[in-house]
Amino acid sequence: MSSQQIVTRPLPARSHAVGRNFALVVGASLFVALCAHITVPLPFTPVPLTLQNFAVLLVGLVLGSRRGFAALALYLAQGAMGLPFFNPTGPGGIAQLLGPTGGYLIAYPVVAFVAGWMWECSSRGFARALVASVAAEIVLFASGVSWLMLIAHVPFLQAAAFGLYPFLFAEVIKVMAAAGAASRFRRTFQVKR
Repeated sequence: MSSQQIVTRPLPARSHAVGRNFALVVGASLFVALCAHITVPLPFTPVPLTLQNFAVLLVGLVLGSRRGFAALALYLAQGAMGLPFFNPTGPGGIAQLLGPTGGYLIAYPVVAFVAGWMWECSSRGFARALVASVAAEIVLFASGVSWLMLIAHVPFLQAAAFGLYPFLFAEVIKVMAAAGAASRFRRTFQVKR
């Protein structure tokens, strides 16, 4: 076979799918990293207010359970290697995974998986995206508050005062925005799982 035939021969459909999935996963991890840098430190808690949770929900809903999980696992690996992917108020790298926000960060792949899986198993309208996002947020805050209890050696109410109550209003907005954006994105672009 000549080099001309190798160059002009079309790639099999499977290669296109793998390349597309790879690009989606990498792009999603970069989107979460960008949203991590939109942050507001709060003086009364070690946990800052960021757009990361919105991005995690949106990635899970739009990409689905498997690709969403892969994108957030890649995001954690990139941040753990020291790339500036985590919110800038923390120490970065592995230290950030072990710090006050570690419980939230470690839960991100599971949160994306839950949001994507629940929406895959439903009619995929706005209401279902909203239910999937709320369920995923419950997983996120259960992990984050539990981690705060563990590392700060505080009871649940104190950990919730640090890592749950100050964020409820903002999380309602993020959940609704992610559900709305995902349902609109899916209708507009007909994203395949």
